[in-house]
Amino acid sequence: MSRLLMIANDAAEAAQGAGFAQKLGLPWDLLLLTGSGAADLGAEKVFTASLSDVSPADALASGLQSLAGGYSHIASVSSMASKDVLARLAGLLDAAMVTDVTALDSPTVFKRPIVAGSLIQTVEVLHPTVVLTVRPAGFPFSAASGASASESFSLTGSGSAKRIERSAKAGGRPDLTQARVVVSGGRPLKDAETFEKLIGGLADVLGGAAGATRAAVDSGIASNELQVGQTGKVVAPELYIAAGISGSTQHMAGIKDSKVIVAINKDPDAPIFEFADYGIVADLYDVVPELMEKLRK
Repeated sequence: MSRLLMIANDAAEAAQGAGFAQKLGLPWDLLLLTGSGAADLGAEKVFTASLSDVSPADALASGLQSLAGGYSHIASVSSMASKDVLARLAGLLDAAMVTDVTALDSPTVFKRPIVAGSLIQTVEVLHPTVVLTVRPAGFPFSAASGASASESFSLTGSGSAKRIERSAKAGGRPDLTQARVVVSGGRPLKDAETFEKLIGGLADVLGGAAGATRAAVDSGIASNELQVGQTGKVVAPELYIAAGISGSTQHMAGIKDSKVIVAINKDPDAPIFEFADYGIVADLYDVVPELMEKLRK
């Protein structure tokens, strides 16, 4: 019998993936790697691994193999981490894999963007087992009734990779992939201090996350974990503000599912204005401070 296992890092990510589970229409269970909760999303059973520290991808995939082997569909919300783990899991299960699913026609026919989002590919899976990463913006969640059964799951696996150091920027901003508001900046920000003052400042006023273009990251203006785009993080916030961003194809591929896009650029011919819902043709150094001032009132 066909059945889905949704794998999530925490309850917030589980809520993002629940819409896909509903749309797929199969009985489904949820595995929470960390934390607890998510008993009201419609899953028949919630497995809790209660990990204090998530293992490197090869060890995590090895630990997931025993549970995932009993399912026809295994899925997780698209991220660099989930693609790393689930690709390895698909190999261990000898399963098919489809990444960045944005829509589906049936439990075996999926749609995904290709060529930086300029084309939509339809993929039919003939293998009995398929591993998926999904973009939650394409699968809105409807409230489910009833509570899920809960069961603990001991996740133990082995791998050759070893984590020798963990580096993360401290701060209270939400994760880019889960934030309702994202404010991103490009290379015109000049340096890290200016980026934090303007982009970080506006993000804080709006209670959102700060993001950056690949050019800004490559220039050392912003840290790598803030990169948004085809080679960074894919976001789908309710509001995306792009300050000093021209709108390259690879960047637009990462923000195309945003509900509302606001572009601030002094170049009236910047490509991003073709995609933006609202545009401000002006210097970000004038607009962003004024926005922060008015929002604080």
